Amino acid sequence: MASTDATLKDAMTSIEGVLGVALVDYTSGMALGIAGGSKELDLNVAAAGNTDVVRSKLRTMELLGLKDEIEDILITLGGQYHLIRLLKSRGGKGLFLYLALDNQRSNLAMARHQLKRIENDLEI
Repeated sequence: MASTDATLKDAMTSIEGVLGVALVDYTSGMALGIAGGSKELDLNVAAAGNTDVVRSKLRTMELLGLKDEIEDILITLGGQYHLIRLLKSRGGKGLFLYLALDNQRSNLAMARHQLKRIENDLEI
């Protein structure tokens, strides 16, 4: 098991093309930890905005009566992939990992695989 900071740093070094990563509490919209980012990619703003995405999808699933869980939410932009992975561990309830990738330097399938591994290593 790894701490939040170690886990996020691991994501920055082990996932090809990563621009930034954050652990986010979607009940408050607050980033509990961030690594990477830039002037153009403010991870605190992204955390708050993606909280709305997660809440909206959960609300829609409830309205549709879907009895399933969100694994990933993928948003594709012209030059980036944004990946949201809701944590399933007991201590991770209400949290998600947010990953921003350069789509020219990343492999989406491998990034999803690595993010799942990182989720399993995360100590909350």
